[in-house]
Amino acid sequence: MLRKIWITSLISICCYGGFAQNNDSLTFIKAKWTRNKVAPKLKLITFHFDKKNLFAANENISYVEVTPSKRKALFAIGYEDTLLRTTSTFAAKYEAIAAVNGSFFDVKNGGSVDYIKVDSNIISPNRLDQNENRARHQQAAIAISNGKLKLLKWDGTKTWEDSLKEESVLLSGPLLTIDKKDEHLDTTAFNRLRHPRTCIGIKPNGHVILLTVDGRNENSAGMSLPELTKIMRWLGCTSSINLDGGGSTTLWVKGLMPSEVVNFPTDNKKWDHQGERKVANVIFVKKRR
Repeated sequence: MLRKIWITSLISICCYGGFAQNNDSLTFIKAKWTRNKVAPKLKLITFHFDKKNLFAANENISYVEVTPSKRKALFAIGYEDTLLRTTSTFAAKYEAIAAVNGSFFDVKNGGSVDYIKVDSNIISPNRLDQNENRARHQQAAIAISNGKLKLLKWDGTKTWEDSLKEESVLLSGPLLTIDKKDEHLDTTAFNRLRHPRTCIGIKPNGHVILLTVDGRNENSAGMSLPELTKIMRWLGCTSSINLDGGGSTTLWVKGLMPSEVVNFPTDNKKWDHQGERKVANVIFVKKRR
């Protein structure tokens, strides 16, 4: 009965906001997703579309759905100023219960290229281009206050992020959807081509989804940002944001066997859980000490 209610609700969502109910949406919502409660307030949900039946491709999707809690599920930002670490290493350092890789970073020298503030301390400013223009991944923010996460859209001003009152802020993007409205995505290769993706979405009930889509492998093609926007809608999210993807894409869950890395990172070019790329920052879930 509960599954029928869930499917009925998702079918309604598929038609919401102009997305037609089509074969892809029905394939997505009728999939027999594997669901595991891995910690209080946190569920791991996965499915491998392995018959080229989602967007005419194989797709491996993994996500955790987090019910925010003042004690058992708090969000936070982990970072390094200059070093790069794997998402797994960050997760262990911060005693996380779940984590995904964060925003964009300097591959050569380490550190974020996007604004980061943690516990009211500015860790990194935006690195702008020679004309002082923002990249698309500097036009939205993941903002955290008292362990609760929300998504925000740049207001067009130069000092927007400095005015944000939340104690922890990480800029990223592109923003996919905000408050039920889809954002415009241009036709640059980054947006329209398929890559591994990492994404955060928020549902109307306050639940937060940390999601990865694997790619660059015959087992999973990856997704374009329009495709990513659709699946986040189909999962019920009314706001969602793209994070750094490609070889950085990693979802980690504490205590999961045989590997705490849930997805299939691509840096070793193998279909296993060992190919994590070192990154500069993460979004993680923790328990209050």
